[in-house]
Amino acid sequence: MTQFRVRPISSAVRALLATVMTAAFCLALAVSTTATASASAADLFNSAQGRFAAGDTRGALADIGGAVAGEPGDTNALALQAIYADAAGDLITRETALARLGAMDGGMRAGVDGMLNAIRIASFTPPNPLPAIQGPSTAIIVLGFGLLPDGAMRPELINRLQAALVQSWASPMSPIIVTGGNPQNGITEAAAMQGWLQSHGVPAQRIHPEHRAGSTVGNALNSVPLARSLGAGGAIIVTSANHIRRATVDFNVAGLPVVGAMSAITSAGQLIAEVMPLTKDQQLGMYRDAIRVFGIPAGY
Repeated sequence: MTQFRVRPISSAVRALLATVMTAAFCLALAVSTTATASASAADLFNSAQGRFAAGDTRGALADIGGAVAGEPGDTNALALQAIYADAAGDLITRETALARLGAMDGGMRAGVDGMLNAIRIASFTPPNPLPAIQGPSTAIIVLGFGLLPDGAMRPELINRLQAALVQSWASPMSPIIVTGGNPQNGITEAAAMQGWLQSHGVPAQRIHPEHRAGSTVGNALNSVPLARSLGAGGAIIVTSANHIRRATVDFNVAGLPVVGAMSAITSAGQLIAEVMPLTKDQQLGMYRDAIRVFGIPAGY
């Protein structure tokens, strides 16, 4: 029987194997780096926006961090990094991003600070069913709700209008803005609300309709300049209890301080259901809206 004896690998062969393995590792690293670099700052910015919209806060924060690394002077990316970090509870990243943003654009830094503060306050402020007492420099702004196909109002919108009517009695000199587009059967939400208020004794000259808004963001962006044109420096927002916090944030970020917020609450159970502070997950809708109102582009 023939016996084979394994000879030890020579030092020259070992050196050759080490060289080959090192080269392979370097090649793999180069390929990986190239693949990473191929994701531009714009790609990462857009991906971050998509992830945040889908509720993936951590993924969004990672992508926007890559965008900031690729374009360190992009103030939009820095603002989003601070906002996403706040939503994720990453205070170190938030403060670092805010400091860098402040060094580049103090006004934008102040705006982001104001946005995050508005979200914090709204998250811990329960809905209030009581009217606020204000003068003519404060506008009452009633937010619309989807109409039925024939243009009739749903009970949700009628509840808001009943609250608005009470608010109009408490602040009899305040102008009233009704905001909402989304026409059904040729009738906008604002037109339906205007007709209801007039039929319940509110003078026509006191009501100012805004017919274009298709969302809470649109309510804020379209109503704020209208309110200012009427001489109003603040707003009382009237909407549903489960909507009031997000609406309050949007109007504050749009530049019209909310000095009162009356919720259309139809039962004690509804008030109890909305009284607890919002969790970070529950706040995500406020962050998304506020980013749009603030004017950060949805993508590059």
